[in-house]
Amino acid sequence: MKEILQYLFNHHTLSKSEAKAIMIEIAQNKFNATEVTAFISIFLMRNITLDELKGFREALLQMAVPVNLNTDDTIDIVGTGGDGKNTINISTLACFVVAGTGQKVAKHGNYGASTITGSSNVMEALGYQFKKTSDELNEGLEKANICFLHAPYFHPALQSVVALRKSLGLRTFFNLLGPLVNPAKPQFSVIGVYNLEIARIYQYLLQKENRDFVLVHGMDGYDEISLTHDSKIITKSGENIYSAEDLGFKTINPEDIQAGNTPEESAKIFRNILEGKGTESQNAVVLANAAIALHHTNKFGNYENCLSLAKESLFNGKALNSLQLLVDG
Repeated sequence: MKEILQYLFNHHTLSKSEAKAIMIEIAQNKFNATEVTAFISIFLMRNITLDELKGFREALLQMAVPVNLNTDDTIDIVGTGGDGKNTINISTLACFVVAGTGQKVAKHGNYGASTITGSSNVMEALGYQFKKTSDELNEGLEKANICFLHAPYFHPALQSVVALRKSLGLRTFFNLLGPLVNPAKPQFSVIGVYNLEIARIYQYLLQKENRDFVLVHGMDGYDEISLTHDSKIITKSGENIYSAEDLGFKTINPEDIQAGNTPEESAKIFRNILEGKGTESQNAVVLANAAIALHHTNKFGNYENCLSLAKESLFNGKALNSLQLLVDG
């Protein structure tokens, strides 16, 4: 590792094959915690390159536990995290709203490393027991239109850096990898990113794949449509900037979508929203993200129709029913 670190400290970057090899060695505990921390720190001082991201991603997918779902027609709504905003679990809530419309969802999530409550934290607090097998995941898809893939079960390679990431408490390149390594390989992905430079790298990486993607960036630094400011939305066919009003809502205040201080508090907020007890701002931000996800499957008509379907799912109890069916297993 010493030679690698010196090479990178001299302002060089890694090739895809070099990045892949190093990630595999990190997963195999070939380096000590100090060496891995130094390696991670390099990417805190500069952005990751496309080749480096490709290499790290290939390594994790190669080492992942295979998942075989009964359908390819799934979507994931996920963010990089690490935006420092401590919002409610918007993407996970939007997943249940989407599932309530009948669209199958393969949600990939993890415990928070640089945030208080990641999607796995809140799902656990809601009483969900993580599933390990394809059969169990398919059962969730069949019953609830959604399955939840807890990353540590399907990416055991990442266990080598869990404690280190948690102790650092900082946004690292591992945040960037999470949305790219869903082992279910959903046909559609809505990925929230915290800055536009990262959005460009994602765009270059995903543009050549057969699966469809939507990249979402809140222009004030959110890794989702926050409705606190304009949002940039990037697809294979182009990109646009949308205001809250363009999406059918009013601009909201950041404090209106804050999460709780513990997983239990966040889970209570989460359930309240799905039970129809959310505030206007909480409902709005969840609906906007769900509607964008539905729209970009190209199966539910224009955005206005997708928003209508999302509202029906949330306010008629369909999203809550998907949650309950999944938790009850």
